[in-house]
Amino acid sequence: MRATAKGPAAGPTADAPSTDGTQARPGGFLARAAGGAAGLTVIAALLGLVRDQAIARLFGASHASDAFLIAWTVPEMAATLLIEDGMALLLVPAFSLALTRRASGGHTQDPVRALVADTFPRLSAALACAGGLLVWGAPWAVGVLAPGLDDPRLAVDCTRLTAVTVLTFGITGYCSAALRAHGRFLAPAGVYIAYNLGIIGMTLALHSVWGVRAAAAGVAVGSLLMIITLLPTCLRLLPGRGGVRVARPPGGPPLLGATVLAPVVLFVVSRQSQVLVERFLASSLPDGAISHLNYAQKVAQLPMVLSMMICTVTFPVVARAMAAGDREGARRRVERDLALAGTVVLLGTAMVLGCAPAIVEVLFQRGAFDAADTTATAGVMRVYAFGLLGHTLVGALCRPFFAVGRPTWYPLCAMGAGLLVTTAAGLLLTGPFGVGGIAAANAVGISTAAALMLLGLGSRAVAVRARAVALSLARPVAAATVAAATGRLATDLVPGPVPGLAAGCVLVPLSFLLTGLVIRAPEAVHLLALVRRRFPHGR
Repeated sequence: MRATAKGPAAGPTADAPSTDGTQARPGGFLARAAGGAAGLTVIAALLGLVRDQAIARLFGASHASDAFLIAWTVPEMAATLLIEDGMALLLVPAFSLALTRRASGGHTQDPVRALVADTFPRLSAALACAGGLLVWGAPWAVGVLAPGLDDPRLAVDCTRLTAVTVLTFGITGYCSAALRAHGRFLAPAGVYIAYNLGIIGMTLALHSVWGVRAAAAGVAVGSLLMIITLLPTCLRLLPGRGGVRVARPPGGPPLLGATVLAPVVLFVVSRQSQVLVERFLASSLPDGAISHLNYAQKVAQLPMVLSMMICTVTFPVVARAMAAGDREGARRRVERDLALAGTVVLLGTAMVLGCAPAIVEVLFQRGAFDAADTTATAGVMRVYAFGLLGHTLVGALCRPFFAVGRPTWYPLCAMGAGLLVTTAAGLLLTGPFGVGGIAAANAVGISTAAALMLLGLGSRAVAVRARAVALSLARPVAAATVAAATGRLATDLVPGPVPGLAAGCVLVPLSFLLTGLVIRAPEAVHLLALVRRRFPHGR
């Protein structure tokens, strides 16, 4: 995305960041940023489905796929910690503050370059050491993640191959945060396209030689392609040396200090630990259980990924508002984001609940993935869907908590409580209900964390009105209930998985919007207006 005007006479425009890094963010810019990033996210998600289809077709739900998915925990955790949440929550506010200082002038050193010089070398060295330690300790890591695995050797090999993502994802996340703070959203949204292409290419090319290890090698190759995707844009944005002395940016605790890092890192780890608990519990179930959970989760969470693009684009806006002391503007922005993101994910929830069997059959039922796998995966997917709103709210709410620029432990406490609920419910439900019980525990735990974070945000960060947010989501929940029933009826009555799914794709959104109009849900009307006018909510 070209968001700056070039030339000596060009100043900031109404729809773009200015050339000094400050952001003027009216609706036009947010519309294009959200629309473009969402489009690339959809492409990446479709490639992710192709990736999962390739692995399902070649390896089914078997010991080999379970071994790969145990190793997949490494990039899955690294992506959350180093790209999507942890690194962004730390660095987007830091770069936003540095850009604000640069714009104010009067500094003997460029604040942005000082920030990079102070943080990037140390962060890269620490992540390289962590990745090397994981390669050495892979047998121990697999033993902790999946103690019930009969033969861990394949999982250990795959884990060693995926360990490179600890470093490569860290560099990707650093560059992505810097670009987002500068108002560039397309390149960060496109990294997963390169990532999935690397995995797909290596899997198809080498599976006959390396087996499932080819997919693990594809993870490493794909992560390198992510860096290559970002580097050209990132290098253009970073200022040259210009003879300016670099020193640590003034004010506040060091960005990589324990008091700043610990709340963010521990929150992200506790959030991702939901997956670790699931795989720990599923490792004691028959072969294929971990794979059923993975396939169900990947498809069910697509609506959440799309809804979170709204908050990703507006996070720098909230950070700038908090840095400038505009708490009322931050409150309005956060409340709008929560309502819109919740409405989008509830529409997706209705689609998953209504059409899960047809979705799984169309996407995965071929090769080694048979009808029994389809039935098991679709059942788990429907249970997962009940937690999608909670996942979206947790992802949206953590951003204003950490946008205030000071350490806060409340999100960790809320997420820790949700994790305890997940663990306790999983221990109770796994025995009688198998993978369905694990998915139910996930939904209950994440919903608990979301409720606690919403209740605590107003008094600790941004003064959102929890009651108003809850009411803004109640009517979309009712619309989603009607739409889900419509989708299930459509897929049951229309013969064939493809025609049934096509009918559901038309009737579920239509039913959702019509129900929203009947019950006078402004969120549904707003969503319809956004589709027609390309996200003008930023106005």
